[in-house]
This record gives sequence, C-alpha cells and structure tokens, in this order.
Amino acid sequence: MSFLDWIIIIAVILGAILAGLYFLNKWAYKKMDTQQTMIEKMKNSMSIYVIDKKHDKITNVNMPKAVMEQMPKIYKRMKLYFVQAKIGPQIMTLMCDKRVFAAIPIKKNVKVEIAGMYIVSVAGMKSPEEMKALKKEKKLKEKAAKKAERKEKKK
Repeated sequence: MSFLDWIIIIAVILGAILAGLYFLNKWAYKKMDTQQTMIEKMKNSMSIYVIDKKHDKITNVNMPKAVMEQMPKIYKRMKLYFVQAKIGPQIMTLMCDKRVFAAIPIKKNVKVEIAGMYIVSVAGMKSPEEMKALKKEKKLKEKAAKKAERKEKKK
C-alpha cells in the first residue's frame, strides 16, 4: 500500500465520522426542540419557599420511586442540581439547571415557573452576562476593601 492509499483510507474514515456526528447532532436538536415545546406547554407560575439547594446524584436525593425509574441511566450517574422547596403544604424536591440554581436564594420565597418537577425560570432572574458583571463588581469591591485594610494596618 502506498502513501496515497493511506491518505484516501483516512479521509474516508474521517468523512464517515463527520457524517455520523452531523446526523447525531441533528437528531439531538430535534429531541431537544420537542422537549422545550413540552416544557413551554406545561409550565405554570407559583410561589415557593426554598428550604435547601444541593448539587448531588439523584440516588442521594429523596425523589419518588416513579421518577427514579423513569430517569435515564446516564442521569443516575451524573450530579444534577436539586432544590428542596415547600409548595403550599407539601415539601418537594425539584430539579433545575445551573443558571436557575445560581439565581435561587435559600430560605426565601421565590416566584418560579415550574413544569412538573423541573424549575424552568425564576421571576427577576438575571441573565448570565449580568451575573458575570455583578461577580466582577463584587470582586473589585473586595479587593478595594482588602487594600484599605492593609493601608490602615501600616499606619
């Protein structure tokens, strides 16, 4: 086999891999779109009292057996974001994504949009860009406070 044959074989293999990834991505986007439309149909606003927040595996959080059985195996191994909240007279464990998890305060009443056991959004939730800007401002204030403390100690 010559050098040109090896290049052709490698090009065909790379082409097959890229085509496979393209169709896999297309399938995943369709599935995500159907899930988003279902979430949009089912979501409703309600006020909850947040008791606790956890970033843990689903096996370590007390979720109902029906929910545990319906979860895909991959999610049973992954760490997910959970919020334990009081909704009316019931205390429930809800799931959310990272940006919602960061926006929810503990031990406070929060107005949220819920679809089943999933927290979609928080009323008044800041965008990721606003959260980054607030974090930068907070760090700058802390640095300025530390400098002021050092100057006072030197005097």
